[in-house]
Amino acid sequence: MRLPIIAGRELVKILIKAGFEVDHITGSHIILRQAVYPYLRVTVPNHPELKKGTLLSILKRAGLTRELLFKLLNRR
Repeated sequence: MRLPIIAGRELVKILIKAGFEVDHITGSHIILRQAVYPYLRVTVPNHPELKKGTLLSILKRAGLTRELLFKLLNRR
């Protein structure tokens, strides 16, 4: 299953669906924290297109799988 090409803002919306909330914005980076575990933070660059390595790193940090990403994107 190939990773989609998505923007930073779109990934933020997906992470919000997965239980994260925006903590603050610093420059062009959006920092989110998980509501259940507030010490778990994820930084998403606000770019029009995220590189695959960056996307994989954010997914790993957030504890999300590719399957869940596609489910939250409503793409199959």
